[in-house]
Amino acid sequence: MSRSSSNPIQFRRPRGAAQEQAVKPAPRKGSVDAPLFVVVGILLIFGLIMVYSSSAYTARVEYNDATRFLFDQARNMAIGVVVMVIVTFIPPVFWRKISGFVYVVATLSILVVLSPLGKTVNGARRWINLKVMTVQPAELAKFGLILASAALIAKLYKQLDEIIPYVMVLALGGIAAILIILITDDLGSGIIILAITFIGLIVSCPKNKYLLATGALGVLALVGSVLIKPYRMDRIRAWLHIEQYSGSLGYQVMQALYAIGSGGFFGKGLGKSTQKLGFVPENENDMIFSIICEELGIVGGIALIALFIYLIYRLSKIYKKTLDRFGRLVVLGVMTHIAVQTIINLAVVTNLIPNTGVPLPFISYGGTSIIIIMAEIGLAQAVSRHPDPEGE
Repeated sequence: MSRSSSNPIQFRRPRGAAQEQAVKPAPRKGSVDAPLFVVVGILLIFGLIMVYSSSAYTARVEYNDATRFLFDQARNMAIGVVVMVIVTFIPPVFWRKISGFVYVVATLSILVVLSPLGKTVNGARRWINLKVMTVQPAELAKFGLILASAALIAKLYKQLDEIIPYVMVLALGGIAAILIILITDDLGSGIIILAITFIGLIVSCPKNKYLLATGALGVLALVGSVLIKPYRMDRIRAWLHIEQYSGSLGYQVMQALYAIGSGGFFGKGLGKSTQKLGFVPENENDMIFSIICEELGIVGGIALIALFIYLIYRLSKIYKKTLDRFGRLVVLGVMTHIAVQTIINLAVVTNLIPNTGVPLPFISYGGTSIIIIMAEIGLAQAVSRHPDPEGE
């Protein structure tokens, strides 16, 4: 055997651009998370069924049309699906570039509630009447915050141990939450906004020395928001002694508890609720879970909760596979929004916390809420399609 054939072939190391290309791995090709689409589809269909079941009586009495809320919700869901698909195919790098603009527009929209365009429903001025549709700025603010906080944390990631960068991130959520609570009197949405910001910081810098002080500040802010509005203290009293307030502040939750209790284990049957016949206020909206339990029983309620848990699990799978810091934080924000809002809604309906109205994601009747939550699912799917860094 010749000497040349006995030695392994030696390659020269590439230099310059060729070396960088050889060392840098090719970006992974992502794909949409099909099971996430499936579970969202199931929730939407189930929500549409329950909106019709819970609202038919009220719609017939008030509008002489039992399908009034059904068709409104079907339209909102259709818009939401279109928005979700569009957002899914927009690369996350685009959202990162316009995140500040989206946040500013969404936050300023809260101020529009004070203008003649502001609309009051059930004593709360939380909507903007655009004639063709009604918009709830608090929902827009959640979407804007998810993008802006993810972009800012990703940008200042290595500086979050310093007070100024940390406060800059905290201010994003703080400003939006304060405006929502003071202007629209929506404490539930304010809490969700703060949760999105705080959890983003906890995950990004778990050993940060300012986290404990931030948590304490959040508790003080919550206490302060209760003290400045006497009716909120009344709601806490009604929560602690619901039987004494069953004819006033505790009426809604008490009737919801009657609905849940009367449903038993397997429920009365779909469409056979009696509490929806004028007893449970907002039964197609914030209190829809009580009608679900009355008609489908505890089994139906547990099955719905299981769907939400699986939804969060699918989002966590996207989070874990994503290397792009901005993308990971966006998915984390979406997870936090859905999880916290679901927990608050279910806790209110079952009287585990004082009454603060937030809709049940994908299920409750609503326009802006369902469209924004679908847009957020689109964001998560866009991240799933682009799991590698796109310009840290």
